[in-house]
Amino acid sequence: MTSSQPPGGPACGAHPANAPAPAMHPANAPGAGAPFPANAPALPQRPDDDLRIGVIGLGLRGSLAETAHRPGAGARVIAVADLDPAVRAEAATRFPGAAVTDDYRAILGSADIDAVLVLTPDHTHADLACEALRAGKPVLVEKPLDITVERCDAILRTAYETGTRLYVGHNMRHMPVVRLMRDLITRGDIGEVKTVWVRHFVGHGGDFYFKDWHAERRYTTGLLLQKAAHDLDVLHWLAGGYTRQVQALGDLMVYGAPDADRRAPGEPKAAGWLDDDNWPPRSQRDLNPVIDVEDVSLVNLRLDNGVLAAYQQCHFTPDYWRNYTVIGDAGRLENFGDGPGAVVKVWNARRSGHRPEADAVHPVPDLQDDAFHGGADPLLIDEFLRFARDGGPTDTAPVAARMAVAAGAQATASLRDGGTPRTVPPLDAALAAYFAAHQSRPYRPGPGQPPSTNSHAVLDD
Repeated sequence: MTSSQPPGGPACGAHPANAPAPAMHPANAPGAGAPFPANAPALPQRPDDDLRIGVIGLGLRGSLAETAHRPGAGARVIAVADLDPAVRAEAATRFPGAAVTDDYRAILGSADIDAVLVLTPDHTHADLACEALRAGKPVLVEKPLDITVERCDAILRTAYETGTRLYVGHNMRHMPVVRLMRDLITRGDIGEVKTVWVRHFVGHGGDFYFKDWHAERRYTTGLLLQKAAHDLDVLHWLAGGYTRQVQALGDLMVYGAPDADRRAPGEPKAAGWLDDDNWPPRSQRDLNPVIDVEDVSLVNLRLDNGVLAAYQQCHFTPDYWRNYTVIGDAGRLENFGDGPGAVVKVWNARRSGHRPEADAVHPVPDLQDDAFHGGADPLLIDEFLRFARDGGPTDTAPVAARMAVAAGAQATASLRDGGTPRTVPPLDAALAAYFAAHQSRPYRPGPGQPPSTNSHAVLDD
């Protein structure tokens, strides 16, 4: 991904100290009186009832913006901000007629933007999300929510204080394999969940995570947070609880070798950086100049509801998929494959030795757009657009996103401290209650207004 602002600091929404103040539009221009860079093109007029989307960052997850772009069918991308000139030129082609700028403040300062997608690198999420929330723009923040618990909590608190709707892009909650497993658990096919084991084989780890900013802990904390945030969130969802204690081990075993081929600082990734022929892992070329995150990790977790869990991640396997085993007090289930053609098997009828024939075999449904997380991305965008317009319950949850980051951050601290157990810090009770109520709470009505509930109203403490 490309970033639309410099690396974020600890203060949510803080501008870099040396950033110039944005210029102002003339008094008769759209958005007059609000910060709006002078070099930003005028935004298109609203042609219909589409939700007007502004995109900040158009990198690897720019596909979400393309999924959201549905002119005449509910939403359209009308503005894109990115620091990379090549990406901006590409944006003009991908979204004809959209305004393109190098300054994200053009999007946040515009009254023509109804909602915002933040698709920038992880360490920038808190600053950008907080500014979007303060600007009153419902915002989708790509996962992970950010790279520290403190920055995640700053986002949640800003959403709470402003009443602006916050959504996090944990698309795996919409993946057919995950929803199938959750449905089987919910209807009681394996009884009450007692333990969950997750193995993540990251076949393209050397391509996706060790050739750019993902390889540096200053931008990610570590892949046990950045990459595992997906699986930790799913693990919590399937088990019905959040991590309370973690203990982890990990190492940089392959991509940190002294003879590993690395680019020079400032040199861009080479053509062919993602290729199935980049095998075996030690033959990878043009790795990131700095690599200080682990490429293999093992985690033990105790959840707040007593469930015990384990998570394992390896970035130099030949195959790329996730394997979940969920064991209850009346059976177990396991997925074989996680995309189209995969199945979830359930053993729950009797005891036996090894038997590959399960008591029930459930095919994972095929959905359209299976190139993007088994069809999950369109469902994620559907939910965000509905939530941005109308509010209400969602399957993804900001608190769950925070708890996935918290578990990943504490697990990373544990593995870098020789496996010392760590406790996940709890979330402020007021924030937990606000998000449990789907970001809506009673408000203080103005003169002559009846009592109501509205997430955009003046909030009572």
